Amino acid sequence: MIETLGPEPGALEMTFIHSSGPGGQNVNKVATAVQLRYDLSRSGLTESQAARLTALAPGQVTREGVLIITARNHRSQTLNKAEALARLEDLLARAQAPPPRPRKATRPTRRAVERRLTDKKRRAQSKARRGPVGGGDE
Repeated sequence: MIETLGPEPGALEMTFIHSSGPGGQNVNKVATAVQLRYDLSRSGLTESQAARLTALAPGQVTREGVLIITARNHRSQTLNKAEALARLEDLLARAQAPPPRPRKATRPTRRAVERRLTDKKRRAQSKARRGPVGGGDE
């Protein structure tokens, strides 16, 4: 069974497949797992948003630009479908969020540099005093 949704026809496609895991013989009879395929080229996302989505889901985007989400944690088709859609919504929200601001490089204050160097000298002196006891005349 295939369902199609999305901003453009064919952007989102859900296929129900056989699932592994608990369920006894029901696993062999009922296709409860959901494989959601989301075509990024038809999704209406910008190039930068599609690139961020690809970076957020490494290994889940094919070379053709199709995001594949497989949900098989539950024993019912309805719950797996809801989980797959929730995961897709989460990824889309994270990809469409404004990009993080670039880090602005800062320098330590002169006082911080001086403090670090005096601490280093103090540690070096205390370690230098840890020599052998006695003069070493043997």
